[in-house]
Amino acid sequence: MKFGVAEYGLFVWYGGYYDYRTRLADLKALGFDGIERLECADAADAVYKAAECRRLGMDFATVRGPNVEISNLITGAMGKEYVWNTPLGIGRDVPMDVYIRRCNEFAKGAKAWGVKTVLHNHLGQRIENQEELDIFMKECPEVGLLLDIGHLHGAGGDVLGTIEKYFDRIVAVHFKDIFIKDASIGLENWTERLRFCELGAGNANEPWEEAGKLLKKLGYDGWVFIEHDTHLQDPMIDLKVSIDHLKRIFL
Repeated sequence: MKFGVAEYGLFVWYGGYYDYRTRLADLKALGFDGIERLECADAADAVYKAAECRRLGMDFATVRGPNVEISNLITGAMGKEYVWNTPLGIGRDVPMDVYIRRCNEFAKGAKAWGVKTVLHNHLGQRIENQEELDIFMKECPEVGLLLDIGHLHGAGGDVLGTIEKYFDRIVAVHFKDIFIKDASIGLENWTERLRFCELGAGNANEPWEEAGKLLKKLGYDGWVFIEHDTHLQDPMIDLKVSIDHLKRIFL
């Protein structure tokens, strides 16, 4: 079991400035094992940042480079398991059959580098709700699942049922809680309807604790990532709250 941070919320909080040495040291001090995506401009940048991770005794799960092909190549070269499934066009305006076709081709290409592609279910994107997730999992059998329990619950999906049904395809999990800002606003404006927050601070009855317990019961031993898309205070405070909750569940 590895505990990591999916860093989108950190990028937002710090205004895009993200010094890897400083951030990795801060996260290690909180008890994290690493980050999800090593962001790189090119192969040399990836080597430098991977070396920083190793120097600090930290790790990362995948690589995102300047384009899909380079991401696959560097991820495979560094012996990492998966890349995000990001073919051209992931919005809700993309027809499902087109998206599925592209994802299957993407999976085939990544496999040549020894890398698995994974679906990250996400509000406002092509695979948002439970019905769409089930269709995708059926039509894209070579693609793994990066399960985001916050996005699935926010779309009205069955988090626990999804874990049980697709457990053997879950490659990593994003944990977050949900705070509903205005329930009268629909999912088409989901950022106005809700925000994601530290575990235990939500008001949407998200089953994050039950999800963790179920994953442990089923023998899950992969990466679990804390992802707080929105921070209202120093991110390290929120991340400490969430990792303490997860370690209480899993360890």
